[in-house]
Amino acid sequence: MSSPTQQDQTEAETPPDREELEEIFDDIRSHPRYDRELNGCLNCGICTATCPSAHYYDYSPREIVQLLWTENLEGIHDAMQEKIWACAQCYTCAARCPFGNSPGGLVMVMREVAIKHGMESAKDVLRPFSRVMLKVMTTGNQLAPNMITPEHFPDWGPNISKVDAPLNILRKAIPMPTLQTLETAWAVNLKTSIELYTIWEETGVLDQLETIDENLFDVIVDIMDEKREDYQDWLDEQDEDDDEDGDDNDE
Repeated sequence: MSSPTQQDQTEAETPPDREELEEIFDDIRSHPRYDRELNGCLNCGICTATCPSAHYYDYSPREIVQLLWTENLEGIHDAMQEKIWACAQCYTCAARCPFGNSPGGLVMVMREVAIKHGMESAKDVLRPFSRVMLKVMTTGNQLAPNMITPEHFPDWGPNISKVDAPLNILRKAIPMPTLQTLETAWAVNLKTSIELYTIWEETGVLDQLETIDENLFDVIVDIMDEKREDYQDWLDEQDEDDDEDGDDNDE
C-alpha cells in the first residue's frame, strides 16, 4: 500500500480529463483579447529569437502561439504549469512578429485562466507576493520600504543587500512628500483606497483572488469593510456639520 504522501503525489500528477482541457481552452479562446492577439503563425521563430526570457528559461513565445494555433489541449495545459510564468511581459515578441501576433498578450490571457481555474502553478507564483497584494488592495500602495528585504526578493541578485542601509535616514532625505515613513510608500486617502478596492471588486479581481488564496481574500475583505464603515462615518459627520451650518444660517 502506498503512503499518503505517495498517494497525494500521484493524484497531483494525474492529468485532467478531456472535458476539463476543453473547458480551459474555451476560456482562453473566449477571452476578449484572444482574437486580437492570435492571427496565425509562420513558425519563423523571430519572437523567440528576440525574447529575453527565452535566453534564460525553458520558454518560447513561438511554442505558445503554436500550441494555441493548433489547439493542442494537452500542450496548452502543460505550458500553463510553468512556462507561461517565465514571460517578462516586455512585448518584444509582439513588436517583431510579422503576422501581428502578441505571444505576450496570449500568455497574459493564459495566466488569467490559470488563476480562474485555481491551478497550483498560479498559487505557487502568486504566494510570495501575498504581502504586496495585501498592501495594494488595502492601502493603494505597492511597496513600502520596509518590505524590500533580501529575503523577500532573492531574484533581484546580490545588489539587493544594499537595502540594509539605514532606510529611515534615507527616507527622510527624499524631497517629495512621502509621509517620511517606512510603513507606506506614499499617502493615499481613504476615499481613493475604497474606490480602488471597488474597481477590483466589480471587475472580478477579488473573485480570482479568492480562488488562489482564500485566507488573503478574507483578510482584505475584513480590512476594507472596516474602511468602508470609517468612510461612511466620516460622510455622516459631514452631513451633520452641513445641517448645523444650515440651522445657524436660518437663525
